[in-house]
Order: sequence, then structure tokens, then C-alpha cells
Amino acid sequence: INLALLNYYYRSKEKLFNQIMIESLTAFFQHIMQTFQHKESTLEEKFQQLAVRYIEHFKEQPDLPYFILNEMRSRPVEFVSKVSNGIRLQDLVIFQQLVDRIGSERAKKINPLHIMSNLMSLILFPFISKPMFKTISGIDNAQFDQLMEERKKLIPQWINQMLE
Repeated sequence: INLALLNYYYRSKEKLFNQIMIESLTAFFQHIMQTFQHKESTLEEKFQQLAVRYIEHFKEQPDLPYFILNEMRSRPVEFVSKVSNGIRLQDLVIFQQLVDRIGSERAKKINPLHIMSNLMSLILFPFISKPMFKTISGIDNAQFDQLMEERKKLIPQWINQMLE
């Protein structure tokens, strides 16, 4: 690529990087939305698919969680509007399945948004805290990856136990 042309369109390496990351995140979130919106899969299947897909994606792109956090902190409205296409969690199939599973009376006491938040936190937080966690636990990258493989099975179990 002609460097002058690159500078003309993107003005800086940071802006080019941000554009690439936003496109990557948009594709990733669209894939996740397909899981959220899949009408034929059960809630349990969705939990399993989300755990596997997120963990695999974050293992392949370990800096992505930091980028997500940075963008959400520095430009939350812009970031969410770019990756979500205006879709709200409450409008998704997975959310309705949660309400159905919890029961409408219990959903008044236990907001399904808590379950969604817990699901995302269980998946995302280990990757954000990886440097600290490796240091205080004394594990290496291979051991961390093994823990993440175990989480693929454990996270759906934990979420299902919360629902009971």
C-alpha cells in the first residue's frame, strides 16, 4: 500500500488500528448476536456456545478484551452503537428464554440482566485479569489455557445453577 494514501485516509496508525478493531469487533458481535437470536437452540445450548466462542476468540486475540474495555471507557456510546446496531439485550431471543426459564414472577425479583452480566463476566474477566492471575497463582500460559478450556464446560453449569 502506498504510505501517503494510507495516511490520507486514516491520518494515523492509531486511527487505522481502531478501524480494524471496530470491524473485527463488529463481526465478532454479529456472530454472538446470531447465537443470542437463534430460536431453535435452547438456553443451555446458547450458554455453551457463548462460553466456547468467547473463550476461543479471546485466546486467539488476547488483547481484544483490553481494547473493548478501553473503548467502552473512553467512548461508550459510540462503541456500543457501532457494534450493537441498536439492539437491546431485552429484545433478544436469549433474554426471552431467560425470562421464560426464570418465570415471570421470579423475573420481577431476579432481573435477567443480572444473569446476562454474570455470563459475560465469567467469560471475560479471566482474560482481563490474566497477567495478575498468572502472577499470583504461579501458572504459565499453557496452564492458563487449560483453565480456560475447563471454563468452557463450567460456565454453562454455573449459570444453570444460578437459574435454579
